[in-house]
Amino acid sequence: MPQPRGAELEAVRARRAELRERYLEPSAQRPDPTVKGFHHVALICRDVEETIRFYQELLGFPLVELVENRDYAGSSHFFFDVGNRNLLGFFDFPGHDHPPFQETIGAVQHIALSTDAENFAAARKRLDEAGVEYLGPDRGVEDSLYIRDPNGVGLEFYREELAVFEGAPLLDD
Repeated sequence: MPQPRGAELEAVRARRAELRERYLEPSAQRPDPTVKGFHHVALICRDVEETIRFYQELLGFPLVELVENRDYAGSSHFFFDVGNRNLLGFFDFPGHDHPPFQETIGAVQHIALSTDAENFAAARKRLDEAGVEYLGPDRGVEDSLYIRDPNGVGLEFYREELAVFEGAPLLDD
């Protein structure tokens, strides 16, 4: 996709600065969130077994539940443990067409997964051994590695602590 340039780029940057000034509160003034966090992120998959094998066998995320979707007969709803009491959930919808991934408004661009240096290196090695293509850390972002799962979902392995972005804490302890 074409990136803005020249005056258009400057207008985008000015708008971002205006939004930061208007909405970004200093941490001492931020209200507490109204929820505890994500229970799970729910995504759609084409094939239950392919998705289980990818996340559990390749990425090392244990499958912790597999049940029938309460809202759609025959559909599966299943969860993976991605650490720190966070769950990644999937549904399948047998009989529905699943078009190829397309980056569009309202879609998930990617899910960033916090990891340490040792597990980052291990993930990269497993992806290399499995022949899974990825972007990074060769494009100036040395702490990120990007892949797509079999359903087109973007995943980022981010070698950074939770709630920290580019070395700067985003939240107070």
